[in-house]
Amino acid sequence: MPLNPSVQKAVDQARRPLRIAQVAPPVEPVPPIGYGGTERVIGELVRGLVARGHDVTLFASGDSTARPTRLVPTLPEALRAVGDSADALPYTVTTILDVLERVEEFDLIHAHLEWAGLILGRVAPVPVVLTFHGRLDQPWAPDAFARAPAGLVAISNAQAASQPEVPWAAVIHNGLDLTSAPFEPSPGEALCFVGRIAPEKGVVDAIEVARLTGRTLRIAAKVGWTPAERAYHDDVFRPALKRADVEYLGELSATDRDELFAESHATLMPGSWPEPFGLVAIESLACGTPVLAFPTGALPEIVRDGIDGFLGDDAATLAGHVEAVKTLDRPAIRRSVMERFSADRMTDAYEALYLEMTGRSGRREPIGSVAGSEGRDGAG
Repeated sequence: MPLNPSVQKAVDQARRPLRIAQVAPPVEPVPPIGYGGTERVIGELVRGLVARGHDVTLFASGDSTARPTRLVPTLPEALRAVGDSADALPYTVTTILDVLERVEEFDLIHAHLEWAGLILGRVAPVPVVLTFHGRLDQPWAPDAFARAPAGLVAISNAQAASQPEVPWAAVIHNGLDLTSAPFEPSPGEALCFVGRIAPEKGVVDAIEVARLTGRTLRIAAKVGWTPAERAYHDDVFRPALKRADVEYLGELSATDRDELFAESHATLMPGSWPEPFGLVAIESLACGTPVLAFPTGALPEIVRDGIDGFLGDDAATLAGHVEAVKTLDRPAIRRSVMERFSADRMTDAYEALYLEMTGRSGRREPIGSVAGSEGRDGAG
């Protein structure tokens, strides 16, 4: 017996692939050539959603190599390719305008534009998911979030906890396709640091760990583009290189970076930055390489102390754990992180949220506190 026309329409609507706009910032291509966490996550999400049959339009720089259903170039080349002094704000504004001009083409928009995304969320006539990839403990945050739309996503419990009054739609940990990460059963004795040359990332503390342990430290990091970061590189970082046996490799490709992780005794993450997530940690663990870190931000959600590595409050404490790294089970570390932080798990969680926000599934109550998010799919 045929279904009632209104029921049949609802069934057909539920079966139809979602038309999704993924909106990237203009600084890096998707995925990035070198360092760029947000754009790597967007690239993984685009790949996963297309594989599931969804229609995905990616708004990103024209030099992006991700393979969405279609790419809408928001500028010919990402800003880092044309010069570090470029101002991202005008390009972020024009990106929002590009999305709004085509908004009727989408069932849902997923923006990764940090604070500027709030504007898109307020004015777009379709549901908008806003994922925040940076730190939220900013003086303007309470006022901005008080007027925020629905659909806010944090990438860790720690990030969400920095704004506990926000009715988070979900806490969804980042994920990567880690299956091709190399594994070295007999790694070397050197330590490594991967990231950015900036005071909050702790590269000087990493050099101190190397000095205290007498081990070589191999640094793969980019120099930031702000005047303050460049001054830090010239006035603080470069003089500190003389304190220990340090090999500065500059910014590496993804393949070379993974090889560095796999070859290393441990990865150092002694930053004061309240990591909203910490992709470096999961990349290292996927190679079976333990992480020695300060317990800042989301790192305790990723690095299980005494299992995946060790946490400590200062360089001396981390140095004291270096020898104990040999007792950790590197194959088990690798297996665990691939399960906990896979790209498929992340895509599952976002797809469920998209279906909820477009009325394709039963609705859930928003997360009112970090405690309420524990144990949710994609949150742990």
